[in-house]
Amino acid sequence: MLHCGRGSGFRSVAAICGWAINHKQAAIIEDVYSDARIPVEAYAPTFVKSLTVVPMRQDDPVGVIGVYWAERHQPLTEEVELLQVLADTTATVLDRLLGQEMPEAAARSQLEVLEHTNAKLRAEVLQRHTSEAELTRLSLTDGLTGLYNRRGFFLLANPQLLQAHRQQQSVTVFFIDVDYLKQVNDHYGHKSGDWLILGTAASLHKTFREGDILARLGGDEFVVLAIDCVDGQEVVNRLKANAEFFAQDNELSYPLSMSVGLAVSQWEGSNLTLNQLVSKADAAMYAQKQCRRQLNIAEIKASRRWSV
Repeated sequence: MLHCGRGSGFRSVAAICGWAINHKQAAIIEDVYSDARIPVEAYAPTFVKSLTVVPMRQDDPVGVIGVYWAERHQPLTEEVELLQVLADTTATVLDRLLGQEMPEAAARSQLEVLEHTNAKLRAEVLQRHTSEAELTRLSLTDGLTGLYNRRGFFLLANPQLLQAHRQQQSVTVFFIDVDYLKQVNDHYGHKSGDWLILGTAASLHKTFREGDILARLGGDEFVVLAIDCVDGQEVVNRLKANAEFFAQDNELSYPLSMSVGLAVSQWEGSNLTLNQLVSKADAAMYAQKQCRRQLNIAEIKASRRWSV
């Protein structure tokens, strides 16, 4: 935003641009709807949520330069200072160009300075946004697998669950526990254990759809939220088959197997929360693991009887 005007010729005293000129200082508005200096009706039809304007030359302003944000934003001191440098440089260039006080070469030089400052401002803003996006990504994803972590899963899956119920769609939550991870870590080392984790993540990617939400909750536990899953058990069978393929393709000397439980929320009259669905799927997984353990014990006892 660039607005030029001179002294008392700038009549919008009620507007924030007029305030910045009359007070000869930056106006930082974190929320346009709660600041008394802002005419709310002027911004209600727009996307603007926050803005900062600085006078072009603080001792005798000739206008203002400002920045808008579509979300509430409190600018850093460095951002305001850089914006003020841009405003002061612009004021100098305008004064000399309009007053014809500069030869063409000098004017061109000043314009180059202005362009350089503007480019620096854009680069600073882009770098900050990139850094913020990267920090957000890191806070939501698991460092080893690249899947969502616990925080990322619940942040994304909660609105998906609510939307699915509004659209009369069923929701299936799969809870996956990697078998024998501790034994592999103890016997082969943690690098081999990481292969089990990475193999599980790869098998999940191969099994589930692009729109499904895949996450590693931590350790050997994974969770998936899938919308309108027709046959959950068929998906489980496919997941286990893909895990076996991964172990074969990578010539692992230990098995990649998993215990999987699932919980389904139909949209008709369902009021299960995401936490409740995850807990039900976890309980189903644990029951399956216990059942398989009992079967293994029974098989061992039977083999001992036959060997006597």
